[in-house]
Amino acid sequence: MIDIKAKIHDKFSVEFKVGFVADGERGNDFAINTWIFLPNSLDINPATYGKEDFYRDVKSNVRFITPIFPLGEIAGGAAVPLEHIRRALSGLAADPSREHVADYEYHIKMFSAIVKSAMREAVYAVEECGTASVAEELCRKFVADARRTVDAYREAARIIDVPQVGVDLKHLYDFGDEYMSRLTESFSFRLLQSLGRFRGDEGAGTASAAVEELIREEADYKRARGYAAVAPDDPQGNRRLVYRHNVLKKYISSDLYIKLDKKQDGKTVRQIYYSIAAGIAMVFATVVAFAFQRRFGNFSGPLFVALVVSYMLKDRIKELARYYFAHRLGRKYFDHKADINIKEQPIGWLKEGMDFISDGKVPPEVMEMRGRTPLLEAENRIFDEKIILYRKLVYINGQELAKYDEYRLSGINDILRLHFGRFTLKMDDPQTPLRRLRDDGSVEVIYTDRIYYINFVMQFRYGAGSEYKRFRLVVTRNGILSIEEMN
Repeated sequence: MIDIKAKIHDKFSVEFKVGFVADGERGNDFAINTWIFLPNSLDINPATYGKEDFYRDVKSNVRFITPIFPLGEIAGGAAVPLEHIRRALSGLAADPSREHVADYEYHIKMFSAIVKSAMREAVYAVEECGTASVAEELCRKFVADARRTVDAYREAARIIDVPQVGVDLKHLYDFGDEYMSRLTESFSFRLLQSLGRFRGDEGAGTASAAVEELIREEADYKRARGYAAVAPDDPQGNRRLVYRHNVLKKYISSDLYIKLDKKQDGKTVRQIYYSIAAGIAMVFATVVAFAFQRRFGNFSGPLFVALVVSYMLKDRIKELARYYFAHRLGRKYFDHKADINIKEQPIGWLKEGMDFISDGKVPPEVMEMRGRTPLLEAENRIFDEKIILYRKLVYINGQELAKYDEYRLSGINDILRLHFGRFTLKMDDPQTPLRRLRDDGSVEVIYTDRIYYINFVMQFRYGAGSEYKRFRLVVTRNGILSIEEMN
């Protein structure tokens, strides 16, 4: 199964988060083809924007999907995450060996990552509900579950309060504690914002008070522990706080991210075909030389001319043959290939490729989803849209994936970030004036955004199934305004 979410990452970047959920019984092949339709006026084409430029503008992170647990089940009863971390703490307290240290650190990160995912889903539920009574109930549940979860984590720290566990190792546990305190505070503020929709409702007001109390508790706890906190009159300290939060976030999620060592795909095959191209050119030159030598002798003017001409043509034939083979191979091979490993054991691979293509090479169903208007079709006959095809193929061995973790890892997330700063270089001014005549005869000038549309049509293939989604990016020279999923 394939799942996708799109969002604006920053002023000039858009992020697509694609989830590949593996079938544990067999190998899994996933394919994503993305057609990017660019206005001709941006002057993005093969001459101005090569593969190297594209891959500089693309950042792709691959990580395992965080194991899913409801927030109320992380620390309640015989909860799996809490039991795992208690076992890891007990192992470290009994024997702080390298193996136990690695296990201890791993479970700190996993517990914290699971808490983040569970809190996010709980807050989503509140944000999506439409009635005050349901929002109140969900908020009360969040406060109780969040408090019980962080308290259980903090209580478990007593297990490593022994002399053989050094201060440096205890700091690792504190990193998880500080990170979850930050999560609790951050998601609580989102709850307050969401409850603002029901201003005036008594139940929502009571729920807001409970959330505010949780925020105050965490603020007091952070002060007591010496953790960094927001200070209204300390801009330098706040900058350091943002930096620290980013570092903590990367540290906690580091065991979920997969390091990809990308290499050229089909490199050996390409070299073989390029050698064949050189051989074809050499055969041509040799045949010409032998033919003229046989007819005109060894030391004659025609033979000299024939050798020079054959040498000139040999190089052209070699380059043409290389181009032909490269074009043919491009359909079968990709630009890059990377292995997906867990603990140095391969569980799959990923391939990606990018090319500019013409309208004629776009499948009819994709062009139909693109949905050009009659006006755009008329313009396209003169100033054609440029189309980038970005291909990605992912293979995951579901059986191997299930072997290497105490939690059930269901698959991977491919987080693709596209930076559009280079695309805005030749855009016009971000705003343009519009004029209208008022009733009194004066002219009113209204400034509005001059926008450009960048369309994405994405095809997802898994097994025999295939589905399509279309997204439209609204951009000005000042950056991205919105991203919309088009039906």
